[in-house]
Amino acid sequence: MSVIISQLFNGLSLGSILLLIALGLAITFGLMNIINMAHGEFIMIGAYTTYLLQQVFVQHLPKTLFDYYFILAIPLSFIVAALIGLIMEKTIVRFLYERPLDSLLATWGVSLILQQTARSIFGAPNVAVVAPEWLNGGLAVAGLTFPYKRLFIIALVFISILLLFIYLYKTSSGRRMKAVTLNREMASCLGVSTRKVDSTAFALGSGFAGIAGCSLTLIGSIGPTLGTSYIVDAFMIVILGGVGKLKGTILAAIMLGVLSTFVELSTSATIAKVIVFAFIIIFLQWKPTGLVNVKVRALD
Repeated sequence: MSVIISQLFNGLSLGSILLLIALGLAITFGLMNIINMAHGEFIMIGAYTTYLLQQVFVQHLPKTLFDYYFILAIPLSFIVAALIGLIMEKTIVRFLYERPLDSLLATWGVSLILQQTARSIFGAPNVAVVAPEWLNGGLAVAGLTFPYKRLFIIALVFISILLLFIYLYKTSSGRRMKAVTLNREMASCLGVSTRKVDSTAFALGSGFAGIAGCSLTLIGSIGPTLGTSYIVDAFMIVILGGVGKLKGTILAAIMLGVLSTFVELSTSATIAKVIVFAFIIIFLQWKPTGLVNVKVRALD
């Protein structure tokens, strides 16, 4: 029982990290049909923002304030990644709507540029981010230890999802975004500025990728290629959950996280990846639209 509970926690932890990474991609991919290959680099931007803020606290502020830097790093990572994403949308992505192959190649080129920029500024070797003292250790329950870092990431993902749903369902800007996602032409006919919604959505998705990068600094060292190891999993989650369906993205991330940890327990990481890929392929053959569908009215 202890092994099962431990694996469930590990799966939930992995699923929450994958969800935070895929959340921004679900917004841009589902709303704009833009295959953003640079999404992983926005994760890297959030991670390096956290690293720079740590250096500022170490070098210019009293040691007693160091434990508070990570709380400030979360919104700062969101803002920096969102601003860079907004600039990218205004200068490149905006001219590539309805051209999926061109957008794929262009964003892939941007990802390479961002990676090389990070190497030029921070160097090729990975750098470490020191976690605050209050995140060290773990919560001991019935002989099991749940690390505070993992618990914090799960809580951060829960708060992010809650804030996103409040934005989508309780604000006029969020409702316009939902309307464009459901029917772009109808929303445009009703006076919604779809281009402005696209810019907001791209910035919002990039910001969530920045938060994901900030959370990944708690798990290990960071480098210029940090996001490339997660981008494939993020696309799998978005497609498995249903393109543009946030509820499906949440279910798919948790499902893949739990499935990966249990399969990896009895095999290896490589075999587990192959089995998960095979499961996704078989599932999409049975249900091509993903876990969640949008119910619409249609004329016979």
